[in-house]
Amino acid sequence: MKVRRLIPYLYVLPAFVFLFLFTYYPAGFALFRSFFHWNTSFIQPEFAGLFNYRQLLQSRRFWQVVSNTVIYSLSFIGASTILALFLAVQINKIKRAGSFYKATFFYPTMIPMAAAAMIWMFMYLPDYGLINAYLRRYGMSSVNWLNDRNIALFSVTMVGIWKYTGYYMLLFLAGLRNVPDELMDAAMIEGANGRQRLFKIILPLISSHLFFILIIAIINALEAVDQIYIMTQGGPSNSTNLIVYFIYQQGFRFWDMGTASALTAMLIVSLLLIVSFLFATLGKKVYYEV
Repeated sequence: MKVRRLIPYLYVLPAFVFLFLFTYYPAGFALFRSFFHWNTSFIQPEFAGLFNYRQLLQSRRFWQVVSNTVIYSLSFIGASTILALFLAVQINKIKRAGSFYKATFFYPTMIPMAAAAMIWMFMYLPDYGLINAYLRRYGMSSVNWLNDRNIALFSVTMVGIWKYTGYYMLLFLAGLRNVPDELMDAAMIEGANGRQRLFKIILPLISSHLFFILIIAIINALEAVDQIYIMTQGGPSNSTNLIVYFIYQQGFRFWDMGTASALTAMLIVSLLLIVSFLFATLGKKVYYEV
């Protein structure tokens, strides 16, 4: 009997070992390292207490990075989620050629972010880019999409929206398949318009999918780094520098592992707080089909 009780834990053990080696241990080590001066100037790390955290909180550049990350995250999450829901609702109405539209919109998800960033970087070229070519064709002047600090963050955000919207769309479609046709027909007979059906029937019934997409979108937004590295490297004037790329800069350009670890610890704690808040508030309102 005792051996049988251990069997479920043995099945879980490989996954736990994987999580420990690649998630818990690196996170714990980053937290430990954040309390030390740890760079190429020191052969042995020196204990610094909260110095790395105080230095970050007093840095104007750090707060600009935080501001950029918040703006990017809100823009990316809002635009990609709303667009994905719109596409899913429209494609769900299509009886023929639905698979074609699904494949078309999902295709960008299969492209590596590095390749997607290269595609958009060429499209953004001031003289030869596709977007500026269309602008000039209709009598408008070219836009310096990646070198104008006022629009560079928007330009980078578009890459993330383009890549992930198709994935979120498929998740929404999976939820829409579970909405009973009889319920929608009854609502139409009762005179409910499209807006009422969306907010009173569809969204409540797919709230579990919406909640999952929201969590995934937050993670996708906070981990954005590839397009920043390839397209702008945080410029111009630090206007596109996001938190993960800032960690990379501190750790592998300035070789300040202590500050990079402090940033990592702050990011992990922030993500845990955000997700915990969402589970404590929105999670209670989620409808799970039984």
